[in-house]
Amino acid sequence: MASGRSASESAVVLAPLGRDADVAAELLRESGIEAIIAPSVSALAAELSAGAGFAVVTEEALRLADLRDLVGFISGQEEWSDLPFIVLTARGGGLERNPAASRLLDLLGNVTFLERPFHPTTLLSLAQSALRARRRQYEARRRLETIREGEERLRLALAAGGLGAWELDISVGELDASDECKAHFGRRKGDPFTYADLLLSVHPDDRAYMQASVAHCQETGEDYSVEYRCIWPNGDEHWVQVLGRLERDASGTPLRMVGVSQDITDRRQHEAAQRDFMAELERQVAERARQHETVTAQLHEAQKLETLGQLTGGVAHDFNNLLTPVIGNLDLLRRRHDDERSQRLIASALQASERARTLVSRLLSFARRQNLEARPVDTSALLEGMLELVRRSLGPLIAVRVDISRATPPAQVDPNQLELALLNLAVNARDAMPEGGELTFSIEPSTLGADNPLSLDAGDYVTIAVRDTGMGMDAETLRRAVEPFYSTKGVGKGTGLGLSMVHGLAAQSGGKLELESRPGEGTTARIWLPVAEAPHSSIEETGDDAGPELDPLHILLVDDEELVRSGTAEMLEDMGHRVDQAASGAQALQKLRDQAFDVLISDYLMPGMTGVQLIEEMRRQDNDLPVLLITGFAAFASASDAQFGRIAKPFRRGELARALAGVVSQAEKLALATEADVTPSQP
Repeated sequence: MASGRSASESAVVLAPLGRDADVAAELLRESGIEAIIAPSVSALAAELSAGAGFAVVTEEALRLADLRDLVGFISGQEEWSDLPFIVLTARGGGLERNPAASRLLDLLGNVTFLERPFHPTTLLSLAQSALRARRRQYEARRRLETIREGEERLRLALAAGGLGAWELDISVGELDASDECKAHFGRRKGDPFTYADLLLSVHPDDRAYMQASVAHCQETGEDYSVEYRCIWPNGDEHWVQVLGRLERDASGTPLRMVGVSQDITDRRQHEAAQRDFMAELERQVAERARQHETVTAQLHEAQKLETLGQLTGGVAHDFNNLLTPVIGNLDLLRRRHDDERSQRLIASALQASERARTLVSRLLSFARRQNLEARPVDTSALLEGMLELVRRSLGPLIAVRVDISRATPPAQVDPNQLELALLNLAVNARDAMPEGGELTFSIEPSTLGADNPLSLDAGDYVTIAVRDTGMGMDAETLRRAVEPFYSTKGVGKGTGLGLSMVHGLAAQSGGKLELESRPGEGTTARIWLPVAEAPHSSIEETGDDAGPELDPLHILLVDDEELVRSGTAEMLEDMGHRVDQAASGAQALQKLRDQAFDVLISDYLMPGMTGVQLIEEMRRQDNDLPVLLITGFAAFASASDAQFGRIAKPFRRGELARALAGVVSQAEKLALATEADVTPSQP
């Protein structure tokens, strides 16, 4: 049905002889029902297709007419629709008096016969009944649309999580698997995949276990949860995780099992590699245990910290991929909806997304997968921004005080590493105050002369002091406190790397870590950082402006993540650019060979070919296309840094526009410089 009057409650009247149509329409209108008169069967079918509540038709109007259009409408109704017909007849609807009634029943389906002459009240009563039936159909349609929307959201959620859906009819042993589920067993979209096919694909060594788990679920009603190997048609071995739940009828008889599946091959391989690695490490540790017990324990702690960093970095990188389309789409919605309520809701969602972006940035900093760049930083704002995290880390027994000089100039330091350093100092202070106490942060400007006792260059500095009221350190412990792996917390309770990391950050920033402590008098850690020459910029750039305007460009966008790629394409197209998409480096190279582009925008970390490898291969083909590289964390070879612009995930429309304008501007400057170099001198 067309959408114009798809929920209409109007009546369409077809009575071509005499004044029957006018009389019926007038009766309906007087009762408050909109009535439309159709001059022919074709016109009736057209009006019904546009939307109607019911139809009033005289028997003679259908007797000799061409009914193909009407039959087409009736047979083409959606599953929720069964339009009511009221047929005005001179012989009633009984087969004995009116043999043609059977034909009309077969033709119209939902039909009520009204014998003429009739009382107007009877027609109006039938009309109201028809409308009530039609309203129930509209309600059924709304429920059906709601169900379909829910199913579509579930399908998208499953796809985003790499999950497949399946349903097993227990009575007939029939399996209904989604395309994603089939893919977990090596099948393609549209391939047949029965329960027998599933059983045959299970690894012979795991088949009995899998079948026993199915039987146990059906017997006990407990949730179905198994992991087993399966053999793909091409011979590859994969691991799958299958989760399910049993559904019963009202009598308790098992009806079906429904659930999800997931390919966990990568996870299993990683776990196996991790087990092998840990086994080898433990073997080596055992060989040296008697002679190097303390050193071995410290190295083991360092390895655990590195593993945690890798896991944290991986999770943060994946979360960046999820945040990128969320932030980008919210930005687009903000630009397209200018009503106050939408703006308020979108602004709230963007604020939450920006907080998530800050959290991911801290996780990447912890995992050492963040670009480390010293820049002018407002240390007061940085400290205030992380106080909530510090308080949660310290617990309720420790009071946190802050003493900040509002005249403090910006410091030249990497803000992410500074956050991590302050958090390390806070955790050390917490461990030194097991019974509770007070931790004070203070920030103030300082000036050092040429002969200062810290052996720092003369000049202006920002000092950040962290003071605790804990147990303090003796002279020997204080002397060795910043040594790597030195710890007084005992085996398994610390890595001995916290203070050494703070010491390294201060030194690399052109400053110094100064420690003061006495037993029973607490500890003061003071970080000296040089004052920045330039004014500070905001720690968190939200990028919520529109960004610079550019002439429309033809852009090749490369990203293996569908959500990130489609979201980025939406932002670029919103800027007025034409975007071609590729899901891999190989696809991108083929497109580059087939047509010309103005800019290449590529993800860095992709399977098969990274973004840097794609750029290098493109350059080998003498293609000097401007490039913007997108990354969740930066791990580029320094020699390649000058070949492309970079933008970090997640980003907003304004940030993307500025980064794109930057690479285009750089390419134009390079082209002008090259042209100037090769232009011959004028006589």
